[in-house]
Amino acid sequence: MQTQRVGLVGAGPATQAIHLPTLKMFGDQVCVTHIFDPNQTLAEAVAAPLGAHASGTLDDMLGDGVDIAVVASPNAFHAAQIEALCGAGVKGIMAEKPLATSADEVQAVADAVRAAGPALVVGAMHLYDPAWIAAHDSMAGQVKAPVRARCATYLPPNSYYEDMATKMIRPPAPPEPAEPPSPADVLRGGVLGLAIHDLPLIRRFIPKLDRVTKAEIAEPWGYAITAEGPAGSVELLARMGDTWQADWTLTISNDHGAHLMMQMPPSYVHVGSATATVSGAPGSPATTFGPYKTDGYIAEWQELLAIMDGAAPRYSLDDMVDDFLYALALADLAVAANTVRLEAHDEGAQS
Repeated sequence: MQTQRVGLVGAGPATQAIHLPTLKMFGDQVCVTHIFDPNQTLAEAVAAPLGAHASGTLDDMLGDGVDIAVVASPNAFHAAQIEALCGAGVKGIMAEKPLATSADEVQAVADAVRAAGPALVVGAMHLYDPAWIAAHDSMAGQVKAPVRARCATYLPPNSYYEDMATKMIRPPAPPEPAEPPSPADVLRGGVLGLAIHDLPLIRRFIPKLDRVTKAEIAEPWGYAITAEGPAGSVELLARMGDTWQADWTLTISNDHGAHLMMQMPPSYVHVGSATATVSGAPGSPATTFGPYKTDGYIAEWQELLAIMDGAAPRYSLDDMVDDFLYALALADLAVAANTVRLEAHDEGAQS
């Protein structure tokens, strides 16, 4: 495969701390040629050490000619930018999660991708982690309902690992909003910003969630969500703050003895894959997969380049769309459940 010209849409943390360090590992397979950000000063600062072009509009980047585009912009822009990339004939797209912010948007993205035919990978790095793939393949078809899934994520602020990954270039911080985000915004942002890392993994065992029984916000930022579906139940716990030791764990189990426990690596840094331990019937030996040197960030780029070279994708476009719709449905259910809880609390306080 000839060297692929890479353009990055957005010059923020995902570009600086995740994709640029990862792309360096691929040598002459890729070359970063353009960085676009509406803050052109930031784009220029990030592009300069690479000898890449910088611009303040997506049209300028597309006019420069890129083979692969990385969509690392704020969530609200993903869908429209992916459609624009498809329209411009970009051959490969690495899109940060979520693909979109609504069902209509993701349908428009799917239509554009089907029409233009680029290779597409969504940057849900845990879904490409080699420990997850090995563990999932070892359990495929053996986990009978009802299934219980639990994902507990305790992390320091993102900046902690961003600064470990690279020397960050940050623009001046925007002014504080006049009002804090609403509970609905916090829950929706939590599901589509953090839980979405692991919801695709959970969906492989619990394909549908149709009821949220608890949706609460944790301080200083986080959530506690429990949900149920025909095949089982899900518990999602997250907290981000200065005092917690990083810990990111996913467990999946059932009443027949099947058990999967994954210890995830932190975001942004290259410290190897997850470690996954799988066990079957009580008393049977457990099998551990990982940690491997290749992490999910490297593996998702390997996947994109392989697809561009003619390999069949591990996950279809329908899979990617369904992964998003699964997360979106959970976000909607969580917001609705939390709204009911708050209204009931207010009514109780007034009585």
